Amino acid sequence: MHISELDTPVPVVDYDIACRNIRRLQEYCDANRFKLRPHIKTHKLPLFAHEQCKAGAVGITVQKLGEAEIMAHTGLTDILITYNVMGQEKAERLARLTNFARLSVAIDNEKALHSLAWAGSRARAPIGVLIEFESGGNRQGVQTPGQAVDLAKAVLSHSGVEFIGLMTYPTTTKTAEFLREALPLFRKAGIEVSVISGGGTPNAYRTHELAPVNELRVGTYIYNDRMMMAAQAARLEDCALSVLATVVSRPRSERAVIDAGSKTLSSDLLAPGQGAGYGLLPDYPDASIERLNEEHGVLDLGRSPRKPEIGERVRIIPNHVCVVTNLHDSIYLHRDGAVLAQLSVYLRGKTI
Repeated sequence: MHISELDTPVPVVDYDIACRNIRRLQEYCDANRFKLRPHIKTHKLPLFAHEQCKAGAVGITVQKLGEAEIMAHTGLTDILITYNVMGQEKAERLARLTNFARLSVAIDNEKALHSLAWAGSRARAPIGVLIEFESGGNRQGVQTPGQAVDLAKAVLSHSGVEFIGLMTYPTTTKTAEFLREALPLFRKAGIEVSVISGGGTPNAYRTHELAPVNELRVGTYIYNDRMMMAAQAARLEDCALSVLATVVSRPRSERAVIDAGSKTLSSDLLAPGQGAGYGLLPDYPDASIERLNEEHGVLDLGRSPRKPEIGERVRIIPNHVCVVTNLHDSIYLHRDGAVLAQLSVYLRGKTI
């Protein structure tokens, strides 16, 4: 079967491009002596997680415990959860999961530590702990080097857990500034920092210039998307995932409607000045997906010298590919348009 025969809307992944992206980043990490621990939130597929580990990754990164559970049961045995695991129910699940994989978890507060310590005291092996620090993401993470040291000391005071290092997202020049102050404090306290983990696809290939990390966590690089193109972290030919849609209406000469709306495409927009609309149409680069309803994508064709006709299929590079994979039950792998497999997106919707 050819992808042109698939019903739309449908996400399709060029298998060779995805594998090339896997190899390229692994080669960069090997050359710079970084351990690569890819984030699987982009593809959400055991198949690609195993491909990444076969290529040289030391393990995988997940965001939620539900993702870790599925991946562990497919034979992946080294998993980092980059999220505060809170509460008794999750602690019980975490303890059970140590029967299947070596686990590490990132925290930024003592309440999360208490959950890990409870789980670790009932686990087969100690749970590794990384202290997350904030270095430009304006999300979670301890705010000062002193707080990082204090939380590491708290980890060392508990049984069932072991302090293994620091992590942040994204890797920026602020990462280096934080570490420049923090690492001497850890040395003074006699605390070994074995892992310094940084993340983010946009700056992935500049990591060696930005900060003294020894582990890299990235996810989007396997598929890439319009955001990565806007950040000059990928080219069109590096984008492995596309969404195929069909033009279902042409109510005006300058407007088309496709069967891919907000339930198919990410509603994320690019930063101001980086491009308009909800995706890139490579065959109609001057057209814009100006609006999304649930089942309708509205295209502005006013600046496009060529215009797609009713019934025509269009290819879309989504703005944010990680969200797109989470919206679909399955994706199709292809090579030069020939369908190789239909894969269930096993980690879709694993928010707990």
